[in-house]
Amino acid sequence: MGIPQKIFTLTGNLLAERTLVYADWAIGRTQRAVSETFNTRGKGVNVSNMLARLGTPSMAVLFAGGASGAESKGWLQQRGIAYKAFTTLAPSRTGTVIWSDKQSETTFLGPDSPPDAAAVQACADYLDAQPDGQVLALSGSFPGWQAPHFLVLHEAIERWGQRGRLMADVYGPPLLTLTHKPVELVKINQQEFDAMFPAHSSGQSMPDRLPAVQRKSAVKNWVISNGGESVWIQAAGQPTLELHPPTIREVSPTGSGDVFFACILHALVMQGTNLIDAVKFAMPFAAANAAHPGVADFELPA
Repeated sequence: MGIPQKIFTLTGNLLAERTLVYADWAIGRTQRAVSETFNTRGKGVNVSNMLARLGTPSMAVLFAGGASGAESKGWLQQRGIAYKAFTTLAPSRTGTVIWSDKQSETTFLGPDSPPDAAAVQACADYLDAQPDGQVLALSGSFPGWQAPHFLVLHEAIERWGQRGRLMADVYGPPLLTLTHKPVELVKINQQEFDAMFPAHSSGQSMPDRLPAVQRKSAVKNWVISNGGESVWIQAAGQPTLELHPPTIREVSPTGSGDVFFACILHALVMQGTNLIDAVKFAMPFAAANAAHPGVADFELPA
């Protein structure tokens, strides 16, 4: 019997996030919060957090540095989320979410914190050391992706795709790279899809665009979400399909795409479903997240 499949999530841009809750607030005056909470974020961490809610163990692979990185690792320990952190010279990115019933949710993010060469090399070595047949889910942005010292990580990810299952919810330079790699699934939102393929976005419908993109890339399957409006699926050997998520009253869309991705992974890997059924399974969870503040903190759908 082979080694059971395990899901590794890779976060390239960790976030140490504080949420401040106010009765009301306005620009240009001193505000006093009524409560404060801390959460470790970053898209891959969000995916691991949601997988934990589903009872699916994962390994959150990440870069962490400084006091903000230490606090982030402490949060993961408290939540019981397994992680492998590679220490960076620079402190991890920080952010603040401002929440009030009378104002729209507002997020302030600190500058990105690219990992240094030693941390990237250690991460690549760790990925190479994992057994064949495992699942690697790349999530979010990867500051420094185009730097020369990131090449070792590119190569480790490509090797993983040749000996295991590689899936991604990324954008920008990593997405451009991965379209030429043996990726089983790319899940992105339509804004990211449009930015990547501008030549296909003018005057063409998604049923025309998605098959053309699939033919030109090495990616086997695509899932393109458009908020609460629709989800487009281009599964290998299947016609393009459009599905519609449940209608909800949106409270905060933050992290809903990560919840969506996590639930797709859970269905594909742990339940062994096909991609279409995995997306159908995931949509109510993403909608429930958008109808609730926070990330993966909602009551699970029945």
